[in-house]
Amino acid sequence: MFTYLLVALGILVGQTPLGWAQPLAGPEGAGVDQVEFIYDEAPFPECHASTIEQTTKGTLVTAWFGGTEERHPDVGIWVSRLSDGKWSFPVEVANGVQADGQRFPTWNPVLFQPQDGPLMLFFKVGPSPREWWGEWMVSSDDGVTWQHRARLPNQGIGPVKNKPVQLADGTIVAPSSTEDNGWQIHVELTRDLGKNWTKIGPLNGDELGAIQPTILLHGQNRLQMLSRDRNGQGNIWQCWSEDGGKSWGEITSLGLPNPNSGIDAVTLKDGRHLLVYNHTVRGGPFPSGRDMLNVAVSRDGRSWEAALTLERVEGEFSYPAVIQSRDGMVHITYTWNRQRVRHVVVDPAKLKLHPVGDFDVKQ
Repeated sequence: MFTYLLVALGILVGQTPLGWAQPLAGPEGAGVDQVEFIYDEAPFPECHASTIEQTTKGTLVTAWFGGTEERHPDVGIWVSRLSDGKWSFPVEVANGVQADGQRFPTWNPVLFQPQDGPLMLFFKVGPSPREWWGEWMVSSDDGVTWQHRARLPNQGIGPVKNKPVQLADGTIVAPSSTEDNGWQIHVELTRDLGKNWTKIGPLNGDELGAIQPTILLHGQNRLQMLSRDRNGQGNIWQCWSEDGGKSWGEITSLGLPNPNSGIDAVTLKDGRHLLVYNHTVRGGPFPSGRDMLNVAVSRDGRSWEAALTLERVEGEFSYPAVIQSRDGMVHITYTWNRQRVRHVVVDPAKLKLHPVGDFDVKQ
């Protein structure tokens, strides 16, 4: 099945993928409006798993986990805000210190601004993804201060990596997953801004490893979930809901590769869908694994076209987060070599699309 997938994508096993040009130093091409780092210096050596959101007042806020290295007990959740065109110096807003003095690492922050209510920050605490639990807190001043930190009820995880979506009736659908009994995806629903949650799933068994889903909106409560694959030679998984996330259909391949690395996607105001992911497999010739980070666009969520190559050099460019701000611009953040968080602003109206095998075509 995977050989067929590679052929369909125009990738020849053991050779450089068709259409890929020389290494890029960073994002370039039609539609790229701005490229920057959230910070140049920080009080931690490593960072990962960024998230970005726009508040009701229009402020852009980012968060990520940072510390000595992933899994180290000193890893905390850090926040930066865009004010007067500049990102604020990173501030630690949460850590894993427990009442008994133990300290665990924190993981995978997710920012979300509901239609009504305060800015939400979800994150995980625990020694590993197999043992972590979900916590959250809120901010009423655009992320300057945070209050009401608490564990999610009913052993909830909350959105595990990517932002929730909010339906027309106010229901918040949080894409989530667990790793303690195989890799399994599920969703968590709340109709009262997080006071009570309902878990739907798991949606897959042990035979198919999927985690860290993201959700696209297709109208009339029709949702599409895309997920990361456990297999380094794998693909992005998809499944669909016709009832606002209460039930889900069969999980199938999206037809795009995934090297066991995080993805994110967003439904644009013009109805198209934009996906940020590593268009690679693990262990092959360059570019492989997390060497290359890409943007693809689709009108129906099934057929995708190449839009941008964000990175294409040896290194780690991974765990993207993507939103569309109220002015129509797309904001993407991602891990840049575990050292910094890169922020790329894209005008989706100016993207030039190509066959999905043509990433790195100069536009």
